[in-house]
Amino acid sequence: MKKVVYIAIIATLLFSCKQEVADEKIVDDGLITVTAAQFESSKMEIGTPVEQDFEVTIKSSGKIDVPPQYRAKVTTFLGGYVKATKLLVGDKVVKGQALITLENTDYLDLQKDYVEVAEQINYLKSEFERQKTLYSEKITSQKNYLKAESEYRQAKGMYQGLREKLLLLNINPANVERGRFTSQITISAPISGDVTVMNANVGMFMSPSDVILEIVDTNYLHLNLSIFEKDILHVKQGQNISFTIPEASKEQFSSKVQLVGKSIESKERTISVFGTLNPKDKSKLLSGMFVEAGIVIDSKKGFGIPVDALIKENNKSFVLLLQENKGSYVFKKTLVSVGEQSTECVEILLDETIKQNSKILTKGVFDVTN
Repeated sequence: MKKVVYIAIIATLLFSCKQEVADEKIVDDGLITVTAAQFESSKMEIGTPVEQDFEVTIKSSGKIDVPPQYRAKVTTFLGGYVKATKLLVGDKVVKGQALITLENTDYLDLQKDYVEVAEQINYLKSEFERQKTLYSEKITSQKNYLKAESEYRQAKGMYQGLREKLLLLNINPANVERGRFTSQITISAPISGDVTVMNANVGMFMSPSDVILEIVDTNYLHLNLSIFEKDILHVKQGQNISFTIPEASKEQFSSKVQLVGKSIESKERTISVFGTLNPKDKSKLLSGMFVEAGIVIDSKKGFGIPVDALIKENNKSFVLLLQENKGSYVFKKTLVSVGEQSTECVEILLDETIKQNSKILTKGVFDVTN
C-alpha cells in the first residue's frame, strides 16, 4: 500500500514540474518568451533558412478514373424480371461470364415471330425464283414478279432482324428453329473487371433504360486532372506528378503526364490532363477517388525551412523569429511570404525582415503556439 502511495506522490510531482515548465512561456507585446528549461525539455531547435532545390509545381485536382473502354454499364436489350444473380459489389468478373438471368414472356413472343418468318421465307424464296423464271420466259406479268420479289425481300429482312435480336439476347437461333423456346436469357460480362455498382435484386423488373450493374477494369486506372487555362501551356507529356487522396490517406503517390487535352471546358475554363499510375499503387486506389495533385514543371534554388516551422493563420504564414537569447529565448511572430513547398520543407522568400542568417525556431513551434 505504501508503494502505491509513493508512486502516486512521485507522479503528482512530475506532473506539477512539467506543468510549471510549460507555464513558463510568456507572451508580451507580440513577443513570446521561452525559458531555457522549457527549451531543453521540449527539445526545441533554432535554425536559419537553408538554400536548396525546390520543384516548381502547378496545383490541380481531379479523380482516379478509367478510360471509357474499360468501364461498362450493363443493361438489357429487352426488359425482364431478375430470375437469378450471385454477384455483389467488389466481385471480379471476366469477359463472357454469366452475370444475371432475366425472365419474360416477351422473349417467347420474339422466338415465335422468328420461327414463323423462318418457315415462310423458304416458300417466298421459291415463289420469287419461280416468278422470275416465268417472267423471263414472258409467261407471267412483271407485276406478279415484282410482288413476289418484294414479299421475299421483306421476309428476308425481317428474318435477319429477328435473328440479330435473338443473338443480342444470347438466344441461339438454331435452337429456336428446332422448336426449343426459352423464357429466360442470360446477360454476360462485356469486359473483365470489378463490379462497382449493383442495382438488381431477384424479382425486380429491369427495363432497357435501367443500369443493372457496372464493371470497371481497375488494371487501367489513371489520373484525370483539371488544369486551369492560365497554366496549361506549362504542362507537357512526361512531366512528373505527385498526388494525395486527402479523404483517405496522407500517403503521397507519383505519376507522369500521359496526355494533355486539346480543348477548354467552356464553363470552368479548364483542360483535362491524364496521368499514368504505378502498377503497385493501383491496388490501393479506387475509381472515383478525389485527388489533389501537383505537376512538376521546373526546379529552382530557394531558401527553405522545415514545414513544421511554419504557422498558418487566416491564409497567412508566420515564423517565430529569434529576437534575443539571454538566459531565455525571445521570439517574435513574423509574417513571411512562402514559395514552393515539398513534403518536408517550404520556401521562404527573403526580405528586409527575414534574411539568410535570420534565426528561426524550426522545432517545437507547436509547443510554443498552443
